[in-house]
Amino acid sequence: MSPNRRAAESGIPLRTLGVIVAVCAVIATVLIVTRGGGDDDASAAPSPAGVVAPGGYGGNAGAGYGHSSGVGHATGAEDEGTSNDAGGTQAGPQPVTEVDRTFLVKVRQAGLWEIPAGRLAQTNAASEAVKRAGLHLLDGHSKLDQLVREDAKILGVPLPDEATAEQQDWVRQLENARGAEFDRLFANVLRSSHGKIFATIAEVRAATQNDLIRRHARQANQTVLDHMEVLEDTGLVDNATLAEVEKSVAPRQ
Repeated sequence: MSPNRRAAESGIPLRTLGVIVAVCAVIATVLIVTRGGGDDDASAAPSPAGVVAPGGYGGNAGAGYGHSSGVGHATGAEDEGTSNDAGGTQAGPQPVTEVDRTFLVKVRQAGLWEIPAGRLAQTNAASEAVKRAGLHLLDGHSKLDQLVREDAKILGVPLPDEATAEQQDWVRQLENARGAEFDRLFANVLRSSHGKIFATIAEVRAATQNDLIRRHARQANQTVLDHMEVLEDTGLVDNATLAEVEKSVAPRQ
């Protein structure tokens, strides 16, 4: 049976059937175009805040470190305005003040007489507590002396090779003393010198702008504090010695 005959038998005119087919085709075309445009709009829409977009950090790739607000941390090069070939920062030379230089010289001079004093305690002292204090001096100032020579070389600070005249005189007094006399002289002379330098270290650490000096002052502070404590543990430090230190380090009016 032919198609025309089927249409005639169904009661639907051929013209009406053709119109229906055409309308269906138009509707299908519109749906396809509409859907394709919707997909393009969806792909172009920005990611919502806090959602990681492909290839970026929180929807703001290349602008900071993944903050959804779009404001990133500044890098060192951005802060300083200069950078080296590897992308890092170039720090300028840190200042070395006259106070910093004097501090390094004093640390060096302290080691030049306190290391010999620590050795003398092992042979001339009667008290085991004094001998123990001498070992602390030997160990602590040997390490500080190595550190001060390293830092002074880096910072270009010349160091002395001799203790002061007063410090050399203290060593001579210790060389000539024995037993209980040595013990009392050792405890008081060294506690006095440590108390005075302890106050100086605090001033240097509080004000210096140099990282190496800060590190050195911290180490020196710990060492000197240890030495004051072991000297006090001998039970031989006189009140007059502490009063003399107090007078020396008291703020000037």
